Amino acid sequence: MSNGQDHTPYVDALLEFAQSDPGRFNVPGHQGGIGADDRLHLLAGQTGLADDIPALIEGIDVGDPNPFQEAQQLAAEAWGAKRTWFLINGASQGNQSMCLAVAHMGGELVVQRNVHSSVIDGMIMAGLKPTFASPEIDPDLGVAHCLTPEALAEALDRCPDAAAAVVVSPTYFGACADIPALAEVAHSRGVPLVADEAWGAHLKFHPDLPPSAIDSGADLVISSTHKIVGSLTQSAMIHLATDRFDEAIIDRCISMTESTSPNSLLCGSLDAARRQAAINGERLLTETIEVLAEAREEIKAIPGLDVLDERLLEAESVAGWDPLRLTIDVRGTGSTGYHIAELARDLAGVNLELASDTVAVAVFGMGTGTPQRARRLIDGILTALEAIEAEPFSEKPEFAPPPPWGDPAMTPRDAFLGQQEVVPFSEAEGRIAAEPLATYPPGIPNVLPGERLTRETLDYITDSVSHGGYVRGAADRELTTLRVIAE
Repeated sequence: MSNGQDHTPYVDALLEFAQSDPGRFNVPGHQGGIGADDRLHLLAGQTGLADDIPALIEGIDVGDPNPFQEAQQLAAEAWGAKRTWFLINGASQGNQSMCLAVAHMGGELVVQRNVHSSVIDGMIMAGLKPTFASPEIDPDLGVAHCLTPEALAEALDRCPDAAAAVVVSPTYFGACADIPALAEVAHSRGVPLVADEAWGAHLKFHPDLPPSAIDSGADLVISSTHKIVGSLTQSAMIHLATDRFDEAIIDRCISMTESTSPNSLLCGSLDAARRQAAINGERLLTETIEVLAEAREEIKAIPGLDVLDERLLEAESVAGWDPLRLTIDVRGTGSTGYHIAELARDLAGVNLELASDTVAVAVFGMGTGTPQRARRLIDGILTALEAIEAEPFSEKPEFAPPPPWGDPAMTPRDAFLGQQEVVPFSEAEGRIAAEPLATYPPGIPNVLPGERLTRETLDYITDSVSHGGYVRGAADRELTTLRVIAE
């Protein structure tokens, strides 16, 4: 991909400004590192401190056009979007901005039930009334796959006033939905399709990967660029692909959800990551895909282990598979993904992205799939398995199965802002939740504000936490209490 994609206008402008030895009498207070603590110098380095440049600098992000605008335009061209915005608060900001934009179009939204918790936060902020569409559940692995076109159609039929529909693709485990069919279902009802493509920013850049959401007909795409493409943590993009959303409203909603002091390093990393993807992405992805294919074969040969691979396509809802997630099926070991991940970390220094009862997930970035790194991962898993063999025998703990979601009794916003009381977590059964609960990883809500709490859900959350997970959303981080609607 060419068309100027080898340039980084915003990065170049930042570097030029920093190297000009400017007199800094503006924020940030360290003023290019002059006032920074020694530990901050060790953490960020003098280069990072010098390039920590505030907004509203002539020749960087002031003027029309300016290098910041040019960088975003290059990103739009690289991903095939009508317009692209850089985000400094992750794809979470993109989801919140999206919900605010949808609220301009109507008060109701059809949303895949296993969306990221930031979509729920966005619905609370925007006051949207959700109608949920249930994804396909894998009964063996206990994970959610994708949304079928039939499930989306059924949900839209239940919500004739929907202003938009939100789907997730790829999933945490690499399953990709049939976006063209989902877009056709939504568009046939006059509804735009939003794709939470947080885990798929790289799909555009290799012909052997599933097609990107933009190329498949989605109207608005949330892209967590840092996850695979490799910009700095907390940086992301949102891509507008069609006229089904008002560009000016999207722009306003993004401004509303971001700091007025955007971090130049985060934005600059998006400019550089875009160049990397556009210029070197296909080569780097080819190398990574090949290395991971060999790694999967080696892992499959280890007694007790299997992997998720093209067999995911046998699921009704799965139309594609992204191989940059190396998901290890640990059910044959007699242990859990939680325990194996813990041992790999503690004994071999190998940190995995996600663990559950049944799987452990390693993530490879676009340019990080080298034989040496794959070797380190496999050796870390082997170290964990050796430690398990040396442990005294114990029965594998019984996990509560993923429970059905609770019945919605109120809108998320009404519950979140309603009259509340605090009750012991163990006594919350039957009450209406006033706060969201999402077990991490992967951050998919188990409970939404406004849903009635069931014993199965409470047990599942307790079980997940006791085996190494944690929960986002609760005011009481220890989960001894829970906020519910007052009776």
